Amino acid sequence: MVFSSIPFLYFFLPLCLILYYLVPFKVKNYVLLVFSLMFYAWGEPIYILLMLFETFSDYSLGRLMDKAGDNNGLRKVYLALSVIIDLSVLGFFKYADFLIESLNAAAGTDITPLGLGLPIGISFFTFQTMSYTIDLYKREVKVEKNYLYYLTYVSMFPQLIAGPIVRFSTVNEELHERKIDFEGFIQGGLRFLQGLFKKVLLANSIGSLWELIKASAFASEANVSVAAAWLGAICYTLQLYYDFSAYSDMAIGMGRMLGFHYLENFNYPLSSVSVTDFWRRWHISLSTWFRDYVYIPLGGNRHGGVMQLRNMFVVWFLTGLWHGAAWNFILWGLYYGVLLALEKHVWGKALKKLPGILQHLYTMFIYVFGFVIFVFDDMGQLGNYVKLMFGMSDAPLFNADFIWYLRNNLLIFILGCIISFPVYPWLRSKLRAGSAVAYDLTRAVARESVITILRASFYIVLFILTTACLVNDTYNPFLYFRF
Repeated sequence: MVFSSIPFLYFFLPLCLILYYLVPFKVKNYVLLVFSLMFYAWGEPIYILLMLFETFSDYSLGRLMDKAGDNNGLRKVYLALSVIIDLSVLGFFKYADFLIESLNAAAGTDITPLGLGLPIGISFFTFQTMSYTIDLYKREVKVEKNYLYYLTYVSMFPQLIAGPIVRFSTVNEELHERKIDFEGFIQGGLRFLQGLFKKVLLANSIGSLWELIKASAFASEANVSVAAAWLGAICYTLQLYYDFSAYSDMAIGMGRMLGFHYLENFNYPLSSVSVTDFWRRWHISLSTWFRDYVYIPLGGNRHGGVMQLRNMFVVWFLTGLWHGAAWNFILWGLYYGVLLALEKHVWGKALKKLPGILQHLYTMFIYVFGFVIFVFDDMGQLGNYVKLMFGMSDAPLFNADFIWYLRNNLLIFILGCIISFPVYPWLRSKLRAGSAVAYDLTRAVARESVITILRASFYIVLFILTTACLVNDTYNPFLYFRF
């Protein structure tokens, strides 16, 4: 079940919220737990057992770690067992076939792949459970003594499938005591709707154009120009951004409706002025997870330039591998590792002296090309598309196909490009500034009321349009489900 689906929007979520708000606080976590398990079971009921095993394992080892008190040796043993179990489960289900296929290709063996299905969201909830035991070992959080509360934290449906990666420290106190009120419900609902509109009206529409260009590029009678190939790459970049950031918006919004405050996961990354800036803004919960649990424990930048480079490449190798069991993801991770190292040690200072527009263009080129590496798990297709983009094939630089693609999708493409920059916060700040300098209180209140009515009307119209799109359109993927 995806958030942008009729069953979720009109049945699952309303029923969950109604029951959640009707029951007393001491029962709310259990209502949330039941609905979260139902949500996960909708697509893969058998893998609930895997989640129960992993959560019970970490919960039990966490309790043992707490009982060990000041015996750090024993605490380390429990932490090691927890990490080994979590990574073993993740590695077996996500990477076993990849290792077998790689071994077959390298050594000429003929080992039959296991053909395992990938449990949805396993990369996300595994990192959440690991953050709990690691933080518990470092005494940064208190042990959770209620297993069902801990299971609620891991399985909470707003962030279960595709993040953001919510650490236990973020919601620990709110699991036991949180403020649930009408204001939070409205704020969360609006944030949810913003994500829904981004997903259905922008990500799906722009993604359809990318799928069309990609299919044309590999058709038997391909007639895609270099310009159209770059248009396709930009469309995929926009689709991935809107798809994933929309999911995060909806997760954060639903969390707020339930009384939880999840941290932000995106901060207009496509407006970045450097690769370093981009990774401070894109998938923030993953970047900070690797920083806090891998980069810093390895030594960070504390032991000289050579060791820092080693630590960076370890982190970015793992970041790429985390995204999927394919060589293109590893290549994508190392691509960013190299660029970040070069920015830090070679041209970073010179980059900062360039005009802002050149910094933006430099960064745009890097992340657009990076997402081309990201999207093709077939290395042959990746190579052919890169050749097409850089004029190394027989394709013309420009032809009528580019005009046709752009003409039929011009409005949504322009909107996608504009909204990916912080235009909305800028407009909102201007409107608030205008209200603040209003010379009459009555007029200020009236102006605010008009803005509220217009905003509500705008959201209603967009919701109706979104529903119509969901009813009529079969193209509605969530790209990060496969990670």
